[in-house]
Amino acid sequence: MDLGAEMAELWEALGRTAGASPRQRGRMVELIAARDGEGVSTVARELALYVARHLRQRVWLIDLDLMEQTQADVFGRNPERYGELGPAASASPDESMFFTVQPPLKRPDGRPWPDARYLSAHAVGAAPGLWVTRFRREALRGRQGVHVTPTGDYWTTLRRHADLVVVDAPSATRSQAGLTVSPFMDEVVLVVAADEADARAPAQLRDELEAAGAPVAGLFVNRVALDAPAFLRGARS
Repeated sequence: MDLGAEMAELWEALGRTAGASPRQRGRMVELIAARDGEGVSTVARELALYVARHLRQRVWLIDLDLMEQTQADVFGRNPERYGELGPAASASPDESMFFTVQPPLKRPDGRPWPDARYLSAHAVGAAPGLWVTRFRREALRGRQGVHVTPTGDYWTTLRRHADLVVVDAPSATRSQAGLTVSPFMDEVVLVVAADEADARAPAQLRDELEAAGAPVAGLFVNRVALDAPAFLRGARS
């Protein structure tokens, strides 16, 4: 499914809601839905692809659903469209991270194993400049669990290494991860499926995001091409 036209429209609308980011820092855009099945991961992936391919920008796609890592899997299973995934590389230039693994593993010298070692980044072959993250769930041991933290160090660091960071957040009904990181974003876009008739859950999520200090840019209706005013209709209503 080619969503290039829809992504061009979304990117143009985002440019009008926030303006251009300062050159010295990258731009952070989070996509989130109130419920599962709205198509957030598809929209996030297509937006990242569009900006990397057509605008030739350096783009990082962060898969925030650490227990259900689908983005790297989709790229890896479809090399005919996306190209081959590159080898695993560090996803943190300075070992800062947006999550913590507890209890921590200990290295032979007694120091804790860095959280950053659990997240890898892979270049996407057919989109120069695009990187996708993958949480190494298989590296967890015993009763270890992972928790997204309300800290901005990782996002501040990543701004210096990307023109755009697209954050694919799990739905609010399943995880608080998207709400936790939302205050560190430049824009947060609510995604709603075209056949969704109940607007109460998206409206409630919008209110929760704004209460947390998140910059809610507006609403994107998945699988429907909208003009810019329609996109902006959910921003503050």
